Amino acid sequence: MFLLVVFVYNLYLLTGDKWMVSCLGVLYLTKGLFYRVVPADQRVDEAYAGVFRFRLWWCGQWLEVLVDDRLPTVNGNLAFLQSNHTEQMWPALLEKAYAKLHGSYEALKYGSLLDGLADLTGGITESLQMTELADAETLKNLLKNTSLVTAHHVAAAPEDKIPELQTEMNYVVLNVEQVESTKGPVHVVRVRRPLSIGVVPVPYIVLNPESWHTIPQQERDRFISTPKGIWMLFSDFQRVFTRIEIVHLDSETCRAEPFLADKLKWQMKMHQSGWKRGVSAGGCRNYVHFFHTNPQIQIVLTEPDTVIISLNQHCIMEPKVIGFSIYKIPAPLNETAKALFFRKVKSTINSQYTNSRQVTHRSLLEPSAFIIMPTTFEPRDEANFTLRIFSNKPIKMKVLDNPPKMTKTALVKAPPVVEVNSFAQYEAVFLQLADEHKTIDPFELQELLDACLPNDYIKSCASIDTCRQIVLSLDKKGTGRISLSDFKDLMCSLKHWQLVFRTHAREKMGVLRAERFRDALRDVGFIVPEKVMNLLVLRYMRKDGMLRFGDFVSAVMHLHRAFEIFHKSNTLRTEGVQMNLTEWLKNVFMC
Repeated sequence: MFLLVVFVYNLYLLTGDKWMVSCLGVLYLTKGLFYRVVPADQRVDEAYAGVFRFRLWWCGQWLEVLVDDRLPTVNGNLAFLQSNHTEQMWPALLEKAYAKLHGSYEALKYGSLLDGLADLTGGITESLQMTELADAETLKNLLKNTSLVTAHHVAAAPEDKIPELQTEMNYVVLNVEQVESTKGPVHVVRVRRPLSIGVVPVPYIVLNPESWHTIPQQERDRFISTPKGIWMLFSDFQRVFTRIEIVHLDSETCRAEPFLADKLKWQMKMHQSGWKRGVSAGGCRNYVHFFHTNPQIQIVLTEPDTVIISLNQHCIMEPKVIGFSIYKIPAPLNETAKALFFRKVKSTINSQYTNSRQVTHRSLLEPSAFIIMPTTFEPRDEANFTLRIFSNKPIKMKVLDNPPKMTKTALVKAPPVVEVNSFAQYEAVFLQLADEHKTIDPFELQELLDACLPNDYIKSCASIDTCRQIVLSLDKKGTGRISLSDFKDLMCSLKHWQLVFRTHAREKMGVLRAERFRDALRDVGFIVPEKVMNLLVLRYMRKDGMLRFGDFVSAVMHLHRAFEIFHKSNTLRTEGVQMNLTEWLKNVFMC
């Protein structure tokens, strides 16, 4: 049978992935979440085709995974996860689906409990050392929200082992109560065993008999009669368990779990994006020149609130070192914060940087606006990510970006009187190549630039593709040719663009690092959003992550023509233009 009522696990396994066992135990205790992952409408009957379906939270979405019923065995026994009940197969099949996403069973050896709980519940996970749990009220507050609170038990030495508890397993914390004793109020905690492994159920665990017996007999009898739980003093709870591991569930996900119905629901905001080389992979705060290029997510709080921020990377096989920083800003922004802001303003919060799949940080934030900067540790590390923000009260979230804008014309007009010595040599060569109308085409322009430009660094703009871009931008009549006055404008423009290029080409003479491309375009007169910047970098960046001067010129001419076509077509000065297919195709080939 695929599903049975009781989940029993055999400790004697070949792999020993106890984190996986513990995750499945926690999942099985929450039946609403369990049936989301393991659909109940699967049976071995006449319609059985040897395929089983599972749903796992993977890379920011619920993903349905199909697996067949062929499970690996050794000497006739299941090689990996198995149940004492020979007819119960869902644990092994679910493990196979999980291994399929990871690429192999071998990859599961490097898994972790927090990642497993997140993938099986769709929540964000948080880990607290027991020393961070100041008092029982702190634990009680954790239980007020739609969160699964679990306690991890590890026996460091044989004498530390508690017979009634299973080592390296997570117990679900059900509730915390305050009861009166002969020595005043004391707190007791009720936890639930995730698995039944030949352990005789007990209603309570007593490590301090003297304190336990100060609780009235009536209360202790109530503990015995309470089903599904083990009671213990909070002080014993702190001694027995080493850390608290929590799964926070948003208001949508928790609907599936009945026992969370009366809890305070987390409000969630989510953003999915990625770090792109040369565009938005600026690295951590150590890289001050590129840090501002990372994605910027703005949140606005109107009142104090506890906020839990979780950054999840989608790189499974080769995870990057990731983290995030949070900056307080005086007022909400409409565009991205500039590099100077991050150099002058100190970050409010810095998460840890780790190569784990998920980085989570909890903080109490005051009413204000903040910028969250998710980053990889090293610049140019590419990965997709999901950022989720949990709060008790509604917050506003906005992804900061720059709307497209041409702040000034990119082409520099030649002055009416050009110095004779500076241009006479160019004019003579131009007239030699020009036709009877004193115009030249892209091929003649290439020859002219190759003859006139002083060195290979500048001559990189003399490629035929760049020359075609130049002619398309300067030619107003649609003849495919440019005049001498156009050529003079071009030479003045090249001089200006060369100065901008040289200003931003700080790493190596003659090449521009792709991360500085956006700022260089801004100095020329173009502000472009991230989606457009992605395409520009994809088109013009070389294999080494750099741009040559010719690439830069071609990009400038491309943008100049695109803005020019839009503004010419946008006679009503609206945010959009209408054109038929013929006009669209003509404009596409003119860019």
